[in-house]
Amino acid sequence: MSSFSAIAPGTDLPRHARDLVRMHDAVIGGGKPAMRPRAVVARSWSRVFETGLDPSGGNVRIPFPVEEVERRRRQSPLSTVIGDLTQIVAPVADASQLLLVVTDADGVILWRNGSARIRARADALGFREGSVWTESAVGTNAIGTALAEAAPVQLFSGEHFEQSQHPWYCTAAPVHDPISGELLGIVDVSGPALTLHPAISALVDTAVRLAESQLWRRHEQRLDHLRTRAAPVLASVSGPLLLVDDHGWVAHASGVATTGRVAAPRGDRPITVPGLGLCMPEQLSHGWLIRPAERTSRISMTLRLSSTPSVEVTGADSSWHSSVTVRHAEILLLLHRHGPAGMTVTDLGHALFGDADHAVAVRAEVSRLRRALGTVVDSRPYRLTESVDLVVETPGAERLSECAFVRRSTSPGVRALAT
Repeated sequence: MSSFSAIAPGTDLPRHARDLVRMHDAVIGGGKPAMRPRAVVARSWSRVFETGLDPSGGNVRIPFPVEEVERRRRQSPLSTVIGDLTQIVAPVADASQLLLVVTDADGVILWRNGSARIRARADALGFREGSVWTESAVGTNAIGTALAEAAPVQLFSGEHFEQSQHPWYCTAAPVHDPISGELLGIVDVSGPALTLHPAISALVDTAVRLAESQLWRRHEQRLDHLRTRAAPVLASVSGPLLLVDDHGWVAHASGVATTGRVAAPRGDRPITVPGLGLCMPEQLSHGWLIRPAERTSRISMTLRLSSTPSVEVTGADSSWHSSVTVRHAEILLLLHRHGPAGMTVTDLGHALFGDADHAVAVRAEVSRLRRALGTVVDSRPYRLTESVDLVVETPGAERLSECAFVRRSTSPGVRALAT
């Protein structure tokens, strides 16, 4: 049984569906259910209760117009792999009564594939192209809950918040850009509840792996093209250097070993590169040239934990100030507190989300942090780079434990600093 599956092999589906519907009715009615909802379902229902949605299923669906759906399709990197995903499902869609759905990162359904019969049933539910299937729009469902949890989710029958969705199962998993780490959308397989098979989880996992591997293959082709275009420049310079794309992926290395990626370069700030030290990126017409700065120095960083957290960085004869997200400020604070020993992906997941089920989300957030600030975080384990001297300021508070930012944090590891 998959770690996110709603059923185990051999489950009596009709009986389990009836039990879940009774559980749903008891919880919605404020009673005590005979069985407790799974943790992922309980968390989702708690979020959905706050939205004021109607559990009877009378919530309005207003899909985006066709023109907007087409625009989102054109902009989505998943448009290049939707054909491959369809090939996985098409041979079994009719016989298995399943529907393949692919959304963007906003939960908007962009593509649907399945038999005419199952599409008609989905239409009656408002489960069609252009519809938004986030938790705040349609309650607990695999697409919206996978977005909220940043993890694969399978729901069966009465685990859905809306009663109108109880005749369905849905299995969804996020797809991330293997280059940038950004969430691109959700792959979902849905169908009539009593047709759910334990292998559906494996089918969705295979679809996600295929999508990400195809995106990676196209990334490698772009790096090959970058090397070809930059060949004249590379032939004219000497000394250790890296040729990288806009995301920091290395297309060529000379005189230095590399792990394949550095921080996303920006022309207004330095980055540190193992083997090269402090570097100032040089933008080419088709990529970035990374070479050591004329003299080495350290990077001084000040993290201000105000209501709008920010950092101020000084190094390599330049300085800059930038706001950062709350999550990125939390990561910097936690790594600063753990010192050179650092934190594993699991450690950081527990500190940020309270469990170890968010490894993908942790890696994506660290990737975004690096693109925003440069290489200030090392990996394996995660820790602040040796060349970074970080000072934490707590405006309006003398001690970190009194800082409003720390006290209001939703991350267990940060809140613990207030005690």
